[in-house]
This record gives sequence, structure tokens and C-alpha cells, in this order.
Amino acid sequence: MSTDAALEMAEDADLDLVEVSPKAKPPVCRLMDYGKFKYQQSKRNHVARQNQKIVHLKEVKMKPKIEEHDFQFKLRNALRFLEDGDKVKVGVRFMGRQIAHKDLGIELLEKFQAEIGDDGTVEQPITSEGRSMHMILAPPKKRK
Repeated sequence: MSTDAALEMAEDADLDLVEVSPKAKPPVCRLMDYGKFKYQQSKRNHVARQNQKIVHLKEVKMKPKIEEHDFQFKLRNALRFLEDGDKVKVGVRFMGRQIAHKDLGIELLEKFQAEIGDDGTVEQPITSEGRSMHMILAPPKKRK
């Protein structure tokens, strides 16, 4: 159908001629009320935003010479964060001359990872930046 004929039909029906698929050969157009279409589209976008899960990045900080009780406390917090669907950044901060013993930090993070087990997956492996070391854990993928 020619563009002029389509525009005339739209004017007669008190509707708008809207190009739906411009890349098709020939381009596809539709007769519709454009204001109503935009309103329905914004409602769909609003509902999609409401159903969207926002993932936060929570942080757990430790030192290389952490006591066992404190370690377990931090571990429980991290597990709770993962259950809530948030990512967890586990960090070890070296103070003073502790930086010479980076192996203690690596052992601590590996122990933390082993204790988490299947409740979290490593999204970013252990990395060292200046006086700190960290890794990022993500909640496990849900199986259907």
C-alpha cells in the first residue's frame, strides 16, 4: 500500500500511522493510537523494573591473624548475604609488616572459600592490591 493511502486511512479512522519495523522490506506500519501505545509501553517497563532483583555488593573485612570465633562470625554474615542474593567481597587487610606474609592472607581466603562450599561461587579469584587482598563470591545459580 502506498504511504499516501495509508496516511489517508489513518486520518479517516482518527488514528496514527506508526512504523513498527523500519528495517523490513518493505517497512511495516500499523494504524494505532500512538498516545495509548506509549502509555501501555511505559506501564510494561514499570512492571519490569519492579520485578527486577537488585544485587548489592556486601563486604567482609578481615586481618591475617584473625581469631577463629571472629572468622566464624564473618563467615556466618557472608553466608547470610549470599542467601539474600547479594554478592560478597571478602577482603584481607595487611597492617605494618604483615605485608611480608601474603601467604597467610591467601590461606585465609582459601579457607573462607572452602568453608562457604556450595553456598557461593567464586566470581573473581584472589587478587592483591597494595596492602589488601580480596575475592568476590556470588550466590550459586538456582537449578530448575
